Amino acid sequence: MSEFIILYEDAEALVINKPGGLSIDTPRKGGPSLEARIDELKLGFQRPPQAAHRLDTDTSGCLLLARNPKALVRFNKAFEQRLVGKTYLGILAGIPEAKEGVIELALSKISSEDKGWRMIPAKKGKPSLTRWRVLAEVNGRALVEFSPETGRTHQIRVHAASGIGIALLGDPVYGEKAGFARTMLHASRLEIGRENKPPIVAEAPMPPDFTVLGF
Repeated sequence: MSEFIILYEDAEALVINKPGGLSIDTPRKGGPSLEARIDELKLGFQRPPQAAHRLDTDTSGCLLLARNPKALVRFNKAFEQRLVGKTYLGILAGIPEAKEGVIELALSKISSEDKGWRMIPAKKGKPSLTRWRVLAEVNGRALVEFSPETGRTHQIRVHAASGIGIALLGDPVYGEKAGFARTMLHASRLEIGRENKPPIVAEAPMPPDFTVLGF
């Protein structure tokens, strides 16, 4: 597997461009994971860094890693307090009538024997909000910029399918896999402010499986 691309680096933080299909934790069924390769990211430090937030296995792009325990606590708190700016790019499996909007759908986790676990809109679920706008339309598909203000599990995927009404391309849970290797979602930008230090700002370039579709 190829080397990690470092998007940002200083004494307390790394931001890597996580490849789509790479799990952060070692999967129960086996397979590649960031956890198994974390020593590659020591980069001269004695201890390996730790992920400060989560990205789905399929999702590519900006992943923030803390290089020491104190930084990890601060970064975790910033995510919990919604002080982190996050921008995602996703390809919808269709073109929505509206070209921008705000989705507010509370989300709850359910599980069944035949379908496993997934998130659904539910009045008693956890509040979640996503702003979105269409950036481009190619071959009956739309490239959308998503700006989530909350960080619920599968938030963008459910908001696309149930809020916009069109699932992300290749999403096997909330849409259709349709022959694609992964759900087409990319964490394109991350920004986090810090006291007495410049903010962490990282941008991940458009992944090849997006550009091959004309975006």
